Amino acid sequence: MTAALSVDQLWKVFGPRADKIVGSPDADLPRAELLDRTGCTAAVKDVSFDVAPGEVFVVMGLSGSGKSTLVRCLTRLIEPTAGEVLLDGEDVRTMSDARLRELRRTHVSMVFQHFGLLPHRQVLDNIAYGLEIRGMKKKQRHARAQEMVDLVGLTGNERSYPDQLSGGMQQRVGLARALAVDPTVMLFDEPFSALDPLIRRDMQAEVIRLHHEVGKTMVFITHDLAEALKLGDRILIMRDGEVVQVGTAAEIVAAPADDYVRDFVSDVPRSHVLTLRYVMRDPRPDDSSDGLVMGPDTIVREAAHAALTSDHPVRVVDDGELVGIVDDETILRVVVAEEAVLA
Repeated sequence: MTAALSVDQLWKVFGPRADKIVGSPDADLPRAELLDRTGCTAAVKDVSFDVAPGEVFVVMGLSGSGKSTLVRCLTRLIEPTAGEVLLDGEDVRTMSDARLRELRRTHVSMVFQHFGLLPHRQVLDNIAYGLEIRGMKKKQRHARAQEMVDLVGLTGNERSYPDQLSGGMQQRVGLARALAVDPTVMLFDEPFSALDPLIRRDMQAEVIRLHHEVGKTMVFITHDLAEALKLGDRILIMRDGEVVQVGTAAEIVAAPADDYVRDFVSDVPRSHVLTLRYVMRDPRPDDSSDGLVMGPDTIVREAAHAALTSDHPVRVVDDGELVGIVDDETILRVVVAEEAVLA
């Protein structure tokens, strides 16, 4: 399957003669040493990844890790120093200005932390703004905007102005505006960081719901591990501009690449993230053929109640083949270890 987005050896270096850094011996220097020696900062350093169509791909890291610079490089809001960015197989870096404008208007939408709503326009016209820029007639763009109003749960607020809405409602307008142009890829740059925790949780749930309904490819930037684990089909962790690890939530929690990632995930409730494939044992000839059947990607927490109340171990079956067994002892071992960590 062709990737919806493919990034290969992407660099963004800030500073004098930045283009001379890539491929030079200085490129391998730690960030602080590179700055001291050359006056340059490698904000994004040799980053490569693919995003499948319909995937929610989360990029996370602490402040200064390069994640926001990275997402801006994808549509050349920040011009990359080197590397390749393919959207549906077309290299963004070689696009003409006209083609790049078309890409931003029709194929890629961005949702930022600061909503950027037009204060003098009502909700419906804010949502329809991208369609207006395209030249769509008023009746058509308002009809499309109304569909998006209903989709994001803002029905009844079409004629409100942004300052009459709560922060969460304003961000829903931003989501609706991004969806209205029917983009191929949606880019989210820490869109919920400024929201109160409860509203932020609601907006995360909204993104999950919208993804199930519209199936868009999404790249989501965050510094919040809980948010990354909740939203991401896969997660890329960055540090000092570089990729540290890429994987599913279960892969990262089960096998952190280094101490940096291990510290990140140390407080994660493992039963909420790990799947049965990471805790099951191999089948034995004397195992009962009775018991519940579950898939290997079932979350341990979801399987726990059924497993603990059953008279037989859970049989883990993948594509019709018995691949593992999960018994009470296995479930309890995960839960007890989790409680010990969180205590």
